Amino acid sequence: MIGKALGPSQPGINRNLRHAYNNRYLYLMLIPAILYAVIFFYLPMGGIVIAFKKYNYVKGIFGSDWVGLKNFKFLFSSNKLWFLTRNTLMYNLAFISLGIVVQVGFAVMINEIRLRRFKRTFQSFIFLPYFISWVVVAAMIQAMLGYEYGMVNRVLDVFGISRINLYMSADPWPVLLVLVQLWKTTGYGSIVYLASITGISQELYEAASIDGANLWQRIRHITLPGLKPTIIIMFLLALGQVFRGDFGLFYQMVGNNALLLPKTDILDLFVYRALASTSDLGMASAAGFYQSVLCFVTIMTVNGIIKKVQPEYSLF
Repeated sequence: MIGKALGPSQPGINRNLRHAYNNRYLYLMLIPAILYAVIFFYLPMGGIVIAFKKYNYVKGIFGSDWVGLKNFKFLFSSNKLWFLTRNTLMYNLAFISLGIVVQVGFAVMINEIRLRRFKRTFQSFIFLPYFISWVVVAAMIQAMLGYEYGMVNRVLDVFGISRINLYMSADPWPVLLVLVQLWKTTGYGSIVYLASITGISQELYEAASIDGANLWQRIRHITLPGLKPTIIIMFLLALGQVFRGDFGLFYQMVGNNALLLPKTDILDLFVYRALASTSDLGMASAAGFYQSVLCFVTIMTVNGIIKKVQPEYSLF
């Protein structure tokens, strides 16, 4: 009946409808996930109109007065937009690039451990920091590097070396923030790559061993090429948030310390400080819209380049 109704000129639609009918139970299982995505990801996108309105709590989102691009003037007239955008981008590029290298390295190292008990213990040990909140991490850093009671400065006192006031100098903080981010996220991120390694055929490793390949040669010619699709996909997914800073990391580690902001200030911290002082939701929404546009343009551009170079590795 479906084929007769559509006629012979629409074989593609006929085939798609037949495929959907034959797999109707699988599509029904997708309904909860689709509803979740629509309710929590797509419907809230309507709130983007706040960026173009002077939000009034009484009138609500759609009843508030339109102000056009006035909310964006705060960003573009602050003389900090380029500085904040550059900082956010550079930090995230460091997090992404170094994160992938370290996560892949740990995944390969864990995979090569032959003692099963030690392997599980080591994997749990590096995975544990992911569950520690940024509040606790900041307290740990303060306990180690604090000027008055920090463990490092107490050790320096023992050897007669002058104390280091880390919270009065912004120069070391870019390196410190990157190291802390890597320490916290490496264990969690390495799980994806470890799963990809287990999916590589063991026959390749056996054949390479028979041919006399050593450990490094097996990693270089089998493991790393096998991880290439996963690395590219994870890189593209991470680029979707390249202009959004890790607010928990920067706020808990840096906070409102004006001495550190020249090297650590990012868009998210700037918007938070402005929102806390003005309570202007329209301005905050405008900043979020600005970040979303930059992320969208970035991922579309990079995905387009990869699609032309190696189409099989592109996201879409």
